[in-house]
Amino acid sequence: MREARNEARIDKASRVILASARSLYRAFLDAEMMANWRAPEGMTAQVSDFRPQACGGYRMVLHYDDQRNEAFGKSGPGKDAVEVRFAQMLPEEKIVEEVRFVSDDPAFAGVMTLVTTFEKDRDGTRVTFSAHDVPEGISAADHALGMAQSLLNLARLTE
Repeated sequence: MREARNEARIDKASRVILASARSLYRAFLDAEMMANWRAPEGMTAQVSDFRPQACGGYRMVLHYDDQRNEAFGKSGPGKDAVEVRFAQMLPEEKIVEEVRFVSDDPAFAGVMTLVTTFEKDRDGTRVTFSAHDVPEGISAADHALGMAQSLLNLARLTE
């Protein structure tokens, strides 16, 4: 049986951050820093098994702050969990992550590829997230909002 995928869909978010590509890239190399910026508004992140190198990876669990959201968890009551593999890491240029959602729901099955690029901009660095093969269970609007919030958190941490 073929996994339910939306292969044509690519979700993107981009932001110019007033920081060097070096500072921004380092925010991906530290589990504590990543936990501080990756979680969208209304959630907190816990990062474990962190190996920041090509073919390494990590596990991240996002917890909903509001107990009323317990029914919304992809991986269990009030939580979303992912297992991530770093497929490619080009310092200060690009990071490619293969993201697998921990869920029994087939709407979240498969591997989403998240490409992060760092491009010099006159005001700092443009950071762009491009998510490919997004599971059908993730709405485009919610995903765009979550990625934009993560970029805002990254800016707050590094500017």
